[in-house]
Amino acid sequence: MEKIEANRNFANKLWNSCKFVTGNALKGADEEELASLGVTGPMEKEEFETLSLPERYIVSKCHSLVASVTEDIENYQLGAAGGKVYEFFWDQYADWYIEISKTRLYEGAGGGGEEESRAARRVLVYVLDTCFRLLHPYMPYVTEQLWHHIPRPAATSEQAAHSLMLADWPQMDDGSPLVTDDEAVNSFEGFQALTRSIRNARAEYNVEPGKRISATVIAKGALKDSIEAEMKSLVALAKLDPEQVAIYEAGSSEAKDAAAVDSVQLVVQDGVEVFLPQSGLIDPVKERARLEKQNEKLTKEIQKLAGRLQSKGFVDKAPAAVVDKAKAELAELEDQAAKVQSSLEALPSA
Repeated sequence: MEKIEANRNFANKLWNSCKFVTGNALKGADEEELASLGVTGPMEKEEFETLSLPERYIVSKCHSLVASVTEDIENYQLGAAGGKVYEFFWDQYADWYIEISKTRLYEGAGGGGEEESRAARRVLVYVLDTCFRLLHPYMPYVTEQLWHHIPRPAATSEQAAHSLMLADWPQMDDGSPLVTDDEAVNSFEGFQALTRSIRNARAEYNVEPGKRISATVIAKGALKDSIEAEMKSLVALAKLDPEQVAIYEAGSSEAKDAAAVDSVQLVVQDGVEVFLPQSGLIDPVKERARLEKQNEKLTKEIQKLAGRLQSKGFVDKAPAAVVDKAKAELAELEDQAAKVQSSLEALPSA
């Protein structure tokens, strides 16, 4: 019964996503654009490179999915292939990209520009169409019905019917890989980690769902630039006050000033931190408990990794690259622990 309910919910997710694309995203498209949105083949590198970070990310993940699912089906790993499409559609396309696309499509969310709106519509339709093709062997009736609601290319004279069943598989037979961008994937995963950290902090401190909060993001290098370029997406997804959000380069005087303010400190990953002002946001007792829990976790990880590096069996036998990687991980953990300890010391006494 649980599997039946899960599959029913997934069918509803497909329907709702298709409804958003056709009933909302495509409202601003004229007939010429709608005619151009039909998917006639894989996205080419030239078009791909013109896209913004979230679009390059979702298309990269979609293309990687196509390659993985194609390989699984060819090796008769049908269950694994279906599960991968399910996870991608629900976790990446519906939960992340559809929400981000709203910052391109709607003026109230910071979008409305013609170029970014057209790019968002193109990517929404392209990935949705690709998912329908991948899912058709598993859900032929639902995907066939929904496919006829999205822009699609005209039927060719060789087709007996204009049907998804007769449409091309997304992976070409010539074996040429679909375009991807590993750097875009890594950058956007950093953006996702940042968003999740802020969302988790909001939930932990019971911040009202509709309340906009201020935040200061500290990052470095290319990742800072990527986050800054998608600030409106961060504002929308993490429910931040756009007038009270700032991002500074790690190590700058502004970053040091932000750290000096009474704030909830979130260590997202190496090179990325967030400071959420405590005023009106946290209970100092809960914040101390959270930091102590994080400190305990980091201490255990440090002890485990340090013990591994102190073992002659590991240091003498492991490749130098593996040992160097472990040392770098230990240094990063120790740096995170020092920052957490500093935040603990900054909290007022109970």
